[in-house]
Amino acid sequence: MTPHIEANYGDYHPIVLMPGDPLRAKWIAETYLENVKSVNTVRNCLGFSGTVNGIKVSVQSSGMGQASLGIYAHELYNFYGVESIIRVGSCGGISPLVNLGDVVVAMTASTDSAMTKNLASGFIVSPCCDYNLLKSFMNVYPTAFVGSMVASDYFYQPDPNWYKPLSDLGVLAVDMETHVLYSLAMRFGKKALSVNTVVDHVSFDQHMTSKERETGLSSMMESIFESL
Repeated sequence: MTPHIEANYGDYHPIVLMPGDPLRAKWIAETYLENVKSVNTVRNCLGFSGTVNGIKVSVQSSGMGQASLGIYAHELYNFYGVESIIRVGSCGGISPLVNLGDVVVAMTASTDSAMTKNLASGFIVSPCCDYNLLKSFMNVYPTAFVGSMVASDYFYQPDPNWYKPLSDLGVLAVDMETHVLYSLAMRFGKKALSVNTVVDHVSFDQHMTSKERETGLSSMMESIFESL
């Protein structure tokens, strides 16, 4: 056990899917997994283990933001034998190339956070995903957008034009988690991939309905399971 996870060693499988929302973790487990077992309820950050087409898979919610995800990724990688974490999330579109409902896969993720500034003194590290996880997913979902994302500590940005320089640099989308996930995976010699559905577009002030979010996330989840 850790301060945040009540599971025993072996309760988590080597592959963990990580949504932010605990209820989304519950929905994924109940919708897709067989032989489902609840492995974590601490702080209602729900975790489950089961199988999909004979493949052992766990699901663990991360909560919102890099500080919260960093706790769960750190503990799963270091104390539970987890080898791969795949973030299954939502994001806000920044680039005019992406639209609502598109899937964005982060090849790398920058940040406005100071969380990782001391990982390599004198350098600002831009961590990257695991190539094999990326390749496997893109073989299944070749229309996904692959490129740079940013992970921001802000949801309500104080500068209304904050995204414009990022759009000019070709950044595809923004979330609140991916940078620290990739940083921890690289630090501990593990694997990570962040796959996100565009549910809002900050450049166009567009937003998905609840039903559209559910449909879009279902398509993304099915492709992730197929890629495994």
